[in-house]
Amino acid sequence: MADMPRIKRLQEVVRLFLRLGITAFGGPAAHIGMMHDEVVRRRKWVGEQEFLDLIGATNLIPGPNSTEMAIHLGYLRAGWPGLIAAGACFICPAMAIVMALAWVYVRYGSSPQAEWLLYAVKPVVIAVIVQAILSLGRKAVKGSLTGAVGVAVLVMFFLGVNEIALLFAGGLFVMLCMNLRRLKGGAMSLLLMPPLGPLGLPAWSMAAAAGAAGVAFGYLRLFLTFLKIGAVLYGSGYVLLAFLHADFVVRLGWLTDRQLVDAVAIGQVTPGPVFTTATFIGYVLGGPAGAVVATVGIFLPSFVFVVVSNPLIPRVRRSAWAGSLLDGVNVASLGLMAAVTWQLGRASLVDPLTVVMAAAAFVLLFRYKVNSTWLILGAAAIGLVSATVR
Repeated sequence: MADMPRIKRLQEVVRLFLRLGITAFGGPAAHIGMMHDEVVRRRKWVGEQEFLDLIGATNLIPGPNSTEMAIHLGYLRAGWPGLIAAGACFICPAMAIVMALAWVYVRYGSSPQAEWLLYAVKPVVIAVIVQAILSLGRKAVKGSLTGAVGVAVLVMFFLGVNEIALLFAGGLFVMLCMNLRRLKGGAMSLLLMPPLGPLGLPAWSMAAAAGAAGVAFGYLRLFLTFLKIGAVLYGSGYVLLAFLHADFVVRLGWLTDRQLVDAVAIGQVTPGPVFTTATFIGYVLGGPAGAVVATVGIFLPSFVFVVVSNPLIPRVRRSAWAGSLLDGVNVASLGLMAAVTWQLGRASLVDPLTVVMAAAAFVLLFRYKVNSTWLILGAAAIGLVSATVR
């Protein structure tokens, strides 16, 4: 009987992240918005500040941010079983969908189209992200300094500055400004190194281990190549595309440019992590076994990084230096989310129907607190009806 609360919490984790794995369209920003709606606003598993700190921590380590958020949240809710369950439940539905699409692709030689689905879902995704940004922004903007940094990150992103450089520059700038007087006292023995140093070293050592020579296909080489990518990749889907092109098209010669573009497209139009692009590539190269090997390879580092970093987050928050660094990273992360939302909005709100859908979703989220999952499913149904009518 003593274990019943933990078992119930684990069941909650499984149900939530299975559902998100099936319905979380729109990329990392949208996934984080949906998680915020579920675990902060509805279930109250964590508070706004703790959720913000998790966003900052996932931005400081390589790998897919939204998947690492799921793993963190599962661990906080149900311990080690929750850590594994949340990650697996968020990844596996997308993996199964991508494998099915890869089977169709291999059998018929073309990628299935999903324009009708994205047309209707994207406006709702915009509303979900905006709701999360506004809610988190009330905690992240702690004064004129952090507010100015958030705006500066947003502006510089549109001027073409690299998002990873902006993330770390924002964090360091806030840290230095908030602790300027400590510099004279020689208090530079920060708690900054624990979250950065230990996490950086394994990533690069794993990358070195994956540099096997040769072009003959093998499951071990497939695994190590994706393990390297998962261990060192920061940034957006465009960065993932660059890594995949360098390894699978140029270095190994296993894929053509067309196959790579199709793989990235499938990863973007399916729910769940964009990194399931690896599942598609693995299936094309090595069938179902290749899909599993590639998926495990690219996501395994995320579990390791979360295990190492999660206990350090409270220590970082308690440190004056590292806590202010985290404040800067948090507000810079929201600035980047806002920039991505603007870009998605311009691509998604293309006619009166999509504008009305976004506005309606926004009202339903804020005024009536409708669950974001039901809004996504409702939008998908509208898209299906619209496609049938046309």
